[in-house]
Amino acid sequence: MEHRPPKAAAGLYTDLERRRRDASPWTLVQGILAPLQFLIFLVSLGLVCRYLATGAGYEAAAVSVVAKTVALYAIMVTGSIWEKAVFGRWLFAPAFFFEDVVSMGVIALHTAYLVMLFADLGSPGVRFAVALAGYAAYVVNAGQFVLKLRAARLQGAAAAVQPIGGAASARVPA
Repeated sequence: MEHRPPKAAAGLYTDLERRRRDASPWTLVQGILAPLQFLIFLVSLGLVCRYLATGAGYEAAAVSVVAKTVALYAIMVTGSIWEKAVFGRWLFAPAFFFEDVVSMGVIALHTAYLVMLFADLGSPGVRFAVALAGYAAYVVNAGQFVLKLRAARLQGAAAAVQPIGGAASARVPA
């Protein structure tokens, strides 16, 4: 029997979920942590690439990947709390099912880097290759969330212009 993720509502959020999202302090936390994590990612990516290209700055690059991983863990824990507050599920709510699946891969790769670093497994190049794989998965995952944010804004805009007593158009201009 094939497993399929639960179907999401017609829109990203029901009216109740939108109210919960807007009232949750975790929405603001996510709004702060997401760009902060992205900034840490950019700095770390530069440091890792510098090390791989020149052999200089190993410690800074390694610390930066640890910092990126800590930021990832923070956003994942608070994101799970946010998901529970908005959707009533800690993870894998229908509206964010595929994003959560990819997030698990991102966490696995970042965690693998930490294990390799602290257990001194593999060469620095191999460890940074795992980190870069995690970073590539992170970019995909961040893109998923940016698309969801855009969809939520479009859904909100469509709801705002919905005629009184009428239904909003199923098609929202991009």
